[in-house]
Amino acid sequence: MQDSLAIMFIFGVVPVSTFLMIWGIRYLENKENMAMIERGMDPNQYKKRRRLDPSKTLKDSLLFVGAGLGLLLAIVLSKAMSMDGPGLYFALIAIFGGLGLLSAYLYERKNPPTEPEA
Repeated sequence: MQDSLAIMFIFGVVPVSTFLMIWGIRYLENKENMAMIERGMDPNQYKKRRRLDPSKTLKDSLLFVGAGLGLLLAIVLSKAMSMDGPGLYFALIAIFGGLGLLSAYLYERKNPPTEPEA
C-alpha cells in the first residue's frame, strides 16, 4: 500500500503540480504584460534582461563538482572503513564545496573577468 502511494505521488502529483505552477507563472506574466500594454507602456522596457555571467557559472559549477567529490569520498570512506553517520556526508560535502568556491575565487583573482561590450 505504501509503495503504490509513493509511486502515485511521484508520477502523478509532482508532474501535475509542476505543470500547474509553470502555467500559473506564464498566465500571470501574460496578464501583467497586457495590463502594461493597455496603459500605453512598453513591457520590454521593464523586464530584467538575463545576461550571461561566466563568473557565476564557474562558481556554481565548481561548487557542484566539489560537493559531488565530497559525497563520493564520503561514500567510499563509509564503505571502506565502515564509518557510519550522516555527519561524515555533510562535513565532506561542505568541505569540498567550499574548496570548489575557493578555487573559483583564486581563478578569478588570477584571471579577472572582462566586461562584455554593450
